[in-house]
Amino acid sequence: MTGAISMHLPLLVVLLPAATAVLLLLVGDHGGDAHGGHGHHKLRLARRVALASTTLGVVLAAWLVARAASGELMVYRLGDWPAPYGIALVVDRLGALMVLLAALVAWPVLLYASGGWDSHGRYFHAIFQFQLMGLNGAFVTGDLFNLFVFFEVLLISSYVLLLHGQGVARLRAGTHYVVLNLVASALFLVGVALLYAKTGTLNLADLALRVPMVQGPDAALVQAAALVLLVVFGFKAALMPLALWLPATYSAATAPVAALFAIMTKVGVYAIVRVHGVVFGDGQGASALTAEPVLLPLALATALVGVVGALAAPSFTRMVGWITVASVGTTVAALALFSPAAWSAALFYMVHSTLAGAALFLLAELLASQRGDAGDLLRPAAAVGQPALLGTLVLLAAASTAGLPPLPGFVGKLMILESAGSHPWQGWVWTVVLLVGFFTLLGLARAGSVMFWQVRADLPACTQAGWSARLFGATLVLLALTVALTVAAAPVQRYTQAAAEQLVDRAAYATAVLGAERAALGTTRPYRFDDAPAAPAAAASAAAALAPVATPVALPR
Repeated sequence: MTGAISMHLPLLVVLLPAATAVLLLLVGDHGGDAHGGHGHHKLRLARRVALASTTLGVVLAAWLVARAASGELMVYRLGDWPAPYGIALVVDRLGALMVLLAALVAWPVLLYASGGWDSHGRYFHAIFQFQLMGLNGAFVTGDLFNLFVFFEVLLISSYVLLLHGQGVARLRAGTHYVVLNLVASALFLVGVALLYAKTGTLNLADLALRVPMVQGPDAALVQAAALVLLVVFGFKAALMPLALWLPATYSAATAPVAALFAIMTKVGVYAIVRVHGVVFGDGQGASALTAEPVLLPLALATALVGVVGALAAPSFTRMVGWITVASVGTTVAALALFSPAAWSAALFYMVHSTLAGAALFLLAELLASQRGDAGDLLRPAAAVGQPALLGTLVLLAAASTAGLPPLPGFVGKLMILESAGSHPWQGWVWTVVLLVGFFTLLGLARAGSVMFWQVRADLPACTQAGWSARLFGATLVLLALTVALTVAAAPVQRYTQAAAEQLVDRAAYATAVLGAERAALGTTRPYRFDDAPAAPAAAASAAAALAPVATPVALPR
């Protein structure tokens, strides 16, 4: 039984949230009608089902990481069609890490939402599960077109989640978000079409073999496709100059939705690693390192603009949104160094920044609920009800985000600085990373002093408004994970280093996905239709059953 489950793990992490979402739709998660007895019963049932499924998802993701840690490349061929002709799910160390990170963010966020936010609209839990399906699918797919498909699944879900709770601000931000994402999706298809036209494949392992073989004028089109995809992934990751949508969008969303969205920008970062770091990475012929001239300057600019935006933010939630932009810039700056050590640092820092960012979004809502009409605006207001508890949590999150030792933000930034030691842009990387850390600390210190120390004496102090063991417990889980990352920094760093080294081993990846014979064939000539494999047994049986009624058609060769 355990062996059968283990075999299907790459598929299960996608099917579990998908099946849960369908079940929740059948149950009827009428959150908006929860004031009635029947609606309240359905909402409680939906909460239990969703939390149970997400808990199981954490277990499956941890199991996936345990298997990937040994160096095993898990390949799941749907329909038993071999790649690149069929759909293949591929899990390496990086994919497994991202699935686990999504699960570790989703569980406390869902617990927080179950404290009352899920009752502000209908079908919250079903859409939440569809979002997880899209996230997990994007992290395990081995095909560029299916990456687009899973992008659309998670984006459509995010459109609904962003509008959850309704309101003019959410509708305005949601409209901008939807329009911009539709444009990005159209560009994604353009990039995919150009790549397919010149390589004949969209399988990532196969692309890594095909791209170096494209020379001459065709190489220019392949490079154009790479740059189009960089625009798409840069928008998803909130890379400048395509990042200005994020702070307004995230600040308009409800707290649990904004916290879940902290992992969404990392899907864009993941795609940059997978496509521009591997398929268009070093040693890839005429198209090698296509994004290198622009990626590092854009990343450093993103980090600087993000931290300047944080200093100027009028509210705590918008400040956290700008800090998210700055963290993306720091992560992509490390990726743009194009070395395994830098990629290892980027992955470690990305894990930390995702957890800390999600915790800050939840803390922003907890603070806003206790400050009366001022909400999360950075201006004097009534004293909060639990200044010691909330102050400690904000201090911990701020210290980790700014990169103070010994918290994981410090470890991640130190790894980035060390990895930039021999790079021509070392001075710029060091300057920007250190400045971003300093100004992040300055901005968060300013926000804390306003919210905790600039108290209006003419307003009564908050008592227990906004208090909920579930809300505080969920926030504590995320902060505890950042502390755990500090304690386990050494083994996590070894894992991210192994993940980075595995990424640059294209031969092993191609052999696992395509098979040794086809991987060797792919380095010598383009595929021909004659190379297509015979149909799997099930498909062959179906074809035989239909043979008596089928009309043979002679296809020109």
